[in-house]
Amino acid sequence: MKRRLPVSAEKSDSPGRIALRTLVSDKRSWIASIFLIFIAILAIFAPVYAHNIAHTDPFNSSLNATIHLHGKDVPVLEQSTGGLGLGVTPIGPTWNFSKYFLGSDNQGRDVFARLLYGGRNTLMIGTLAALLTIIISIIIGLVAGYWRGFIDSFLSRILDVIWAFPVYLLSISLSVVLLTSGLSIGPIHVGAGSLALPIIIIGLVYVPYVARPIRGQVLALREREFVRAAVGSGAKNSTIIFREILPNIFPSVLVFVPLMIALSMLTESALSFLSIGVQPPAASWGTIINDGLGLLYTRPVVAFAPGFMIVLTAVALNLLGDAVRDALDPKARLRGAL
Repeated sequence: MKRRLPVSAEKSDSPGRIALRTLVSDKRSWIASIFLIFIAILAIFAPVYAHNIAHTDPFNSSLNATIHLHGKDVPVLEQSTGGLGLGVTPIGPTWNFSKYFLGSDNQGRDVFARLLYGGRNTLMIGTLAALLTIIISIIIGLVAGYWRGFIDSFLSRILDVIWAFPVYLLSISLSVVLLTSGLSIGPIHVGAGSLALPIIIIGLVYVPYVARPIRGQVLALREREFVRAAVGSGAKNSTIIFREILPNIFPSVLVFVPLMIALSMLTESALSFLSIGVQPPAASWGTIINDGLGLLYTRPVVAFAPGFMIVLTAVALNLLGDAVRDALDPKARLRGAL
C-alpha cells in the first residue's frame, strides 16, 4: 500500500501564499489598512454627512448663518472683539457631530464637512496619479529594459530630462501653465479646473522615479537563465514579457503602489495649498489648509485638521508599503524568524 505523504510535503506553499500569510500576520499592515479603510469610508459618505446630518452645503458661503447651540441662537461668524473690533471670527469647534463639529472657516462653511469632501479629492487624485505613474513606468521599463539599444537610450534620456527637474518645481511649472489653458492632445481636452489635470501632472512627474528601477530589474531579468531558455525555445517577445518578466517585477510594483499614493497625495496637497491644484468650488486637504492660514491665531483647527489628516494618511501608507516590502522579501522574512 502506498504511503500518503503529509499535505505539506505533497504541495508546498507558493511564494505568493507565503507573502500573503506574512502580510496578514504583520500588525503594521492591519493598523494601516484599518485606518485607510476608515478614512476612505468617511470620504465616500461625505455627502451623506453634509446633507443628512449637518444639513449644510460646504461649498457655499454662509455669512449670516446661525445655529442653535446651548439653548440660544449663535452666529456662525461672530463680530471680532479684539483690536478695533473689525472683521469677524468664525465659530470654533462645537464638538456636536451635527452642528459645526470642527467649527467654521472665514466664509461660514462647515470645516468638518469640507474635510470629508477634501479627503475624497485628495485620496482620489493621489490614488489615480499613482496608478498612472505605475502603468506608464511599467510600459517604459519593460520596453527599454527588454529591447535595449536605441529604444533604451532614447527613453532613458527622456527620463533623465524629467529627473533633472525637482519634482515640486516641475509640478508647479506645469500647473501654472496648464491652469489657464487646460490640456489638449488631439481630440482629448482637459479643462483648467478639472480634477484630471493634477492627476496627469502628478502622474507624469514621478514616472522616472519608478520607471528607472523597473528598467534596471528588467535588464537583470533579461539575462537570467529562464528568459534565455524562453528565447532559445523560440517564444514570442510578447510571451516572454508577459509570462516570464512581468510576473517577476510584479512584487516590486506592489511595493511602489502605497508609497507612490503617499507621495502623490502630498504633492497634490502642496499644489492645492498654492492654489494651483484643486480649484474652487472643489476642496482638498491642501485648499482647506490654505483657507485656514488667516485663522491660525483665532481658529487654528481649520488648518491643523487637514494637516493632521495628511500626516496620518501618509504614515499609514508608508507603514503599509513597508509591510508589503517585508512580506515580499525572503531575506526580511528570514530576519524576522531569527
